[in-house]
Amino acid sequence: MSRIAVVILNFNGRSFLQRFLPSVIQYSKEAEIVVADNASTDDSVEFLKSHFPELRLLINNKNSGFAGGYNWALSQLDSKYFVLLNSDIQVTENWLTPLLKLMESDKSIAVCQPKILSYNQKQLFEYAGASGGFIDKLGYPFCRGRVFENLEIDKGQYDDAREVFWATGACMFVRADVYHALDGLDDDFFAHMEEIDFCWRAKNEGFKIYVQPASIIYHVGGGTLPRNSSQKTYLNFRNNFALLYKNLPQNRLWKVLIIRLFLDGLAGLKFLLEGHGKDMLAVVRAHFYFYTHLNKLNIKRHQLTQQETSMIYQKSLVVEHFIRGSKKFHQFDPSDFS
Repeated sequence: MSRIAVVILNFNGRSFLQRFLPSVIQYSKEAEIVVADNASTDDSVEFLKSHFPELRLLINNKNSGFAGGYNWALSQLDSKYFVLLNSDIQVTENWLTPLLKLMESDKSIAVCQPKILSYNQKQLFEYAGASGGFIDKLGYPFCRGRVFENLEIDKGQYDDAREVFWATGACMFVRADVYHALDGLDDDFFAHMEEIDFCWRAKNEGFKIYVQPASIIYHVGGGTLPRNSSQKTYLNFRNNFALLYKNLPQNRLWKVLIIRLFLDGLAGLKFLLEGHGKDMLAVVRAHFYFYTHLNKLNIKRHQLTQQETSMIYQKSLVVEHFIRGSKKFHQFDPSDFS
């Protein structure tokens, strides 16, 4: 049994593996490194076999998505901790040590993440996680260092290790026993927001989620689906509704969903007016998915625990950002997080 398994899920990421896998090997001596290939159609597998024969390689016979791919891969590993690491990430020296020390110091911490900066603009926080994830009362995710599309310059303002609401799936350090106890990521999400759903389920079971900025990595982002992809829009809207339905306590559920229906309609109209018709249709598709899969979501909801959890921003991020002009995390009142 290895103490830490760093698991890179790959789909047609040969160029990323060539560029970033050497740094992972160089700076992860205390871990077993595993590449799980999600039925790539490029030459990723041949490249790995010829250039990194020492690494453990798992080969999936189908593309199971981010969620299903990791569930398939991690079911075959025997480690105390898993690190779900994107292929488009450059790690730094001793990146694992602060994360391991944090997890070893408090068994109630189920998941943690490092500070994530942009690979292409290294002074900026990176979109997918920055320095720890949060969510507002209506289910909109944001980060220390990233509010909607606004990315902050890293000036050390978020360098304290602290509890957050969610940790990024781009680099998620998780206890293996908790991962398996919670049945891993939700396969039906395929990709996007499955890490928020997992962290919310962990919190509903009494665990904590942390960020440890003493560990730093650099993320390219958009390696599989670029942020302007209508498919990404579809998955984000679809999965956001699913995670709300699965995890919100009963007294908040329908109030939040009704408000979100209205706000999603406004988002769809905004897409249309900006000439992004495919994104508008993606929002419509996402809502129809929710309606047609409500019975399945209802079964999932009844299998889970729902309760009021900590680290939720009790105001509307849409109002604070678009109406009141708050573009940075430090502009939000800490007393509004409960």
